[in-house]
Amino acid sequence: MIALSLAEIAGIVGGQPHDVPDPSAVVTGPVVIDSREVRQGSLFAAFAGERVDGHDYAQLAVEAGAVAVLAARPVGVPAIVVDDVVAALGALARAAVERLGTTVVALTGSAGKTSTKDLIAQILERKAPTVWTPGSLNNEIGLPLTALRATAETRHLVLEMGARGIGHIHYLADLTPPRIGLVLNVGSAHLGEFGSREAIAQAKGELVEVLPEDGAAILNADDPLVRAMASRTKARVLLFGEGPDADVRGENVRLTDDGRPAFELHTPTGCSDVTLRLYGEHHVSNALAAAAVAHELGMSVTEIADALSGAGTLSRWRMEVTERPDGVTVVNDAYNANPESMKAALRALAAMGKARRADGGRTWAVLGQMAELGDASLAEHDAVGRLAVRLNVSKLVAVGGREASWLQLGAYNEGSWGEESVHVSDAQAAVDLLRSELRPGDVVLVKASRSVGLEKVAMALLETTEGEVAVR
Repeated sequence: MIALSLAEIAGIVGGQPHDVPDPSAVVTGPVVIDSREVRQGSLFAAFAGERVDGHDYAQLAVEAGAVAVLAARPVGVPAIVVDDVVAALGALARAAVERLGTTVVALTGSAGKTSTKDLIAQILERKAPTVWTPGSLNNEIGLPLTALRATAETRHLVLEMGARGIGHIHYLADLTPPRIGLVLNVGSAHLGEFGSREAIAQAKGELVEVLPEDGAAILNADDPLVRAMASRTKARVLLFGEGPDADVRGENVRLTDDGRPAFELHTPTGCSDVTLRLYGEHHVSNALAAAAVAHELGMSVTEIADALSGAGTLSRWRMEVTERPDGVTVVNDAYNANPESMKAALRALAAMGKARRADGGRTWAVLGQMAELGDASLAEHDAVGRLAVRLNVSKLVAVGGREASWLQLGAYNEGSWGEESVHVSDAQAAVDLLRSELRPGDVVLVKASRSVGLEKVAMALLETTEGEVAVR
C-alpha cells in the first residue's frame, strides 16, 4: 500500500480517530482483515462476520504491528471508526488507485475469470510490476484489499470482478476505475439469482459501460451476448476469439496427446505458436482473452506467445493436475462449478484419457452439485451426466444428494449401465470407493460447486500415496 497517515485515512473514509496518540503515524504495510496476516505497518480492517467478529482481535492486531484498526466502533486501541467498514475500505482503495495512476485491467464473465486473470498476471508481470487478485477475491471486500496491495512501483493492477446482482460490477468498477475492461462470456452461473442469461449479460456489461473513451473494451467475438456489448461502451472495442473477424484470434486449435491446447496466436502485429501448460481446450478462449489484454498494453506477439506457453495455474483447485507415484493422475478442479465449466472439465478429462487407454488407463469423473441454477438445475445436471457418457468417460461417481442423483440419472438415461456410474452419499464414500478401485494409469477428475467441498476427495487421494507427487 502507498504510505498514508492515519489523519489522511480518516479524511478519505470520513472516519473519526479513537485512541490515536499520533495522527501523523503512517500506514506502510498491507491492509488485512485477518489478524494473523498483520505485518509491521499494517492497517487491520475489522469486520463482524456470522461466526467471528474482527473487532475482538483488534488488540492482537496492534500487538502484531498494525498501526491502527479500521472499525465500526471503538476497540481500545488506535482506530479509525466509521459507519460502514466495507464502504470505508472501498473509499480507501479508490483514493489509493487514483494517487498511484496505475493501469487498471478489470475482467468479468460467467466462467474462466480466475484462470484468465492468472494468465494475464503472468504475461504482464514479464513487462512491468503487476498486482492481481489472489484466488477469487472478487467482491466488495476482496477487490479493495487487492487494490490496496499496489505500490508506487505497480504498473498494472489486474482485478477480477464478480456479480451476484445488477449493479454489483458497476459498484466495483467505481472503486477502481479500469482503463481496460474484459468480458469473457455469459453462461449459466448464478442463473438462479439472475433469472436469465440476458439478465446476466446486463450485469456483466456494466463493466464496459464505465470505461473511458481512451480505454479498451475487450470482448469475446464467439459469444453473441458478449459481442453485443460493443454498443454499450464509448471505449474502443477489441475482439478476441476463434472466428475470422476477431482482432486477436486462435487458428489451428488442437490438443496435444496429453490434453494440452496448442494453437496459432494471431494479433494485429503478427502470429506465433502457443502450447499451453494448462489442460483442456476451454483454456484457448482464456488464453486469447489474456493475449488481447497484453496486445492492448503494447506487448509483441512473440512476447505474448512465450509468456502464455510458460504460464501455469496460480490459484488452487482449478484443473490442478497431480500425478501420483503409482501412475494415477488426480485433477483437482473442485473450487467451483457451473454447467459451462463442468462440461469443459469433462472434455479435458476425456482428452487426457485418450493417451492412457492403450495402456488400460480409465477416466473417472467424480462430480457433485452445481449450485445456484434455480429452475434449470435438473436439466443442467441431467445434461452433464449425459455428456459424461457421450465422451466415453469410464466411470462417473456422483457425490451428494438430489443434484447428484440427477447427474447419475442423466448418465443412466444416456446409456450408462452396470458399474459405469454410481451415486454415493458424501465425499468420504467417494474416497473409499476410489481407494479400492483405482489402478495405475487412471485419471480422476474431481469437480463441484465450492459449497460441496469435493476438494477433500482429491486431497485424500493424494495424501494416501507415499513418496513425492508431481504437480504438472
